[in-house]
Amino acid sequence: MMKEKLDQLREEALKQIKETDSADRLNEIRVAFLGKKGELTGILKSMKDVAPEDRPKVGQMVNDTRAEIEKVLEESKTRMESAIREAKMKAEVIDVTLPAKKNKVGHRHPNTIALEEVERIFVGMGYEVVEGPEVEKDYYNFEALNIPADHPAKDEQDTFYINADLLLRTQTSSTQVHEMEKGRIPIKMIAPGRVFRADEVDATHSPSFHQVEGLVVDKDITFADLKGTLAEFSKQIFGPDTKVKFRPHHFPFTEPSAEMDVSCFKCGGKGCRFCKGEGWIEILGCGMVHPHVLEMSGIDPKEYTGFAFGVGLERIALLKYEIDDMRLLYENDIRFLKQF
Repeated sequence: MMKEKLDQLREEALKQIKETDSADRLNEIRVAFLGKKGELTGILKSMKDVAPEDRPKVGQMVNDTRAEIEKVLEESKTRMESAIREAKMKAEVIDVTLPAKKNKVGHRHPNTIALEEVERIFVGMGYEVVEGPEVEKDYYNFEALNIPADHPAKDEQDTFYINADLLLRTQTSSTQVHEMEKGRIPIKMIAPGRVFRADEVDATHSPSFHQVEGLVVDKDITFADLKGTLAEFSKQIFGPDTKVKFRPHHFPFTEPSAEMDVSCFKCGGKGCRFCKGEGWIEILGCGMVHPHVLEMSGIDPKEYTGFAFGVGLERIALLKYEIDDMRLLYENDIRFLKQF
């Protein structure tokens, strides 16, 4: 009777093991037949009904049945794991003949490349790179630069005002005033940074752009120093054959003032599409620091003189890389930017 029960249990267990193809199902079978509350344990509990002399024989039969079921379970588990591993290896196979995936590494923006070159040139001449706040007081942006309250540049259509006293700086010249107020002379500095003006966006204008302003204040500084400095800068950034031309102009914070042109580095000054047939390209504004500007910053104009200049960084980048639309610098089109 007990033997028949064990044979029946064994056959049922082996049948279920044979029919399953899941590791989870194998575990369920193990628990159902061999677990603490499993069928084989139930048979062991009924040993008390077996005659004492038959118990060793029946115990051996129970152990043999357990061993056989466990053996088949283990074999099935090993077979399943092997099949799963093989399928995984086929799915994850690496074809060593395929080309490697390219590691896409970013690089500097054309504006950054141009700025680093400008900084390298002026640092090589002994200048210091100074940064200032983008949110500025009206005094530093206008008044201290000899721009009175009724000047057209102060009109709201040109300047982003935050309140009557605060604005987004329209030029990095305000940084020069901060430096002059410190009273540490001589001053040889450039002030690169972002500036803001209420301009419509087009090929040559943007409400946010970058400037690099320069300032030198010391004893016996003349216009000749300004011309020599900017001529050397132009040669280093646009090529050794570059010539410069100064045209009289007006800026409230410099006197005398000038705009500087460079000879077209595309045609050498002969005239081409790039320079619109003129042979010259306007590049920056400059001049000798107005005595009143020095006075307002606590510097004696009878003892010290100075020169200042300001160049648009985007203008340098557009010319240097022959880009005809300023908007390309800000559209973040990877097809354009990766050329640099």
